[in-house]
Amino acid sequence: MDNSKLTILVCDDEKSIVDAVEIYLKQENYNILKAYNGVEALKILDENEVHLIIMDVMMPKLDGLNATLKIRETLNIPIIILSAKSEDTDKILGLNFGADDYITKPFNPLELIARVKSQMRRYTSLGSIAEKSNVIKIGTLELDKDSKEVRVDGEPVKLTATEYGILQLLMENAGKVFSIDQIYETVWNELSFAPENTVSVHIRRIREKIEINPKEPKYLKVVWGIGYKIEKI
Repeated sequence: MDNSKLTILVCDDEKSIVDAVEIYLKQENYNILKAYNGVEALKILDENEVHLIIMDVMMPKLDGLNATLKIRETLNIPIIILSAKSEDTDKILGLNFGADDYITKPFNPLELIARVKSQMRRYTSLGSIAEKSNVIKIGTLELDKDSKEVRVDGEPVKLTATEYGILQLLMENAGKVFSIDQIYETVWNELSFAPENTVSVHIRRIREKIEINPKEPKYLKVVWGIGYKIEKI
């Protein structure tokens, strides 16, 4: 992957944090755009092609959570939330609002780079071209590995790269139960560390998009005390 062709938007009202993140990511040859509140971030997204966003939660004018919600109306690019250690609620809210992952402040530069690369791999792989048609069908749920599209009853479903990765894993192994750790380590491609909230929020979001009644799912089932599976139909 040629990182010089990829652009990351870093948004935080603390200039020192934006500058630090810029230094770390420029060392990996990413192009960096900078914003200091949600309003600026939305303006930059309107005017530039961006492949990933790193978004702080607490900012003036428009906070990171509401900015994420607004971005998700039109874009599925990866969003990584920046959150202080004491702000666990912000992490969960960020995932609920459409973020793909979060990084805790103060962050380790190596962790930052690893999470960015992990999200970039999933996002850019959505544009890869397969050599032959490869469609997984379970009931009226379809996942096309060529076009990276998901359809329910023939209607397209809009998933983020992370949601698509989880659904593909489960659909390719229909009937097999995956633990939360297995899902996290496979999709995020890193060792799990207390991933319960991250995975469960993504599962809930997938259900809301593919199930007629998310509270009584037809496809994406929980196996209590073990994990999740896609039901064979």
